[in-house]
Amino acid sequence: MNRHDSSLQSQNPISQAQNSVEKAHRAVTQAQSHPTDTTLQQAHNAIEKAEHALDDASLSFNQAPVDQAREALEDDKQALAEME
Repeated sequence: MNRHDSSLQSQNPISQAQNSVEKAHRAVTQAQSHPTDTTLQQAHNAIEKAEHALDDASLSFNQAPVDQAREALEDDKQALAEME
């Protein structure tokens, strides 16, 4: 991927939402591995950002990737809730 492709992808709301959900997943995984107040708070913050990104992407015509990302985020939210 060249810089131009990367730049275009970063402007796509669906890609932004997918990236945000991936970051939230990493944060939840980190909290599961090392459950501290800090990692739990970071996971909550990442989930909240991912939810906002998904809301922005929900205006897109292509809903399948948005729905898949939302399902993945729900799984992470459930995993985080089970830790608390």
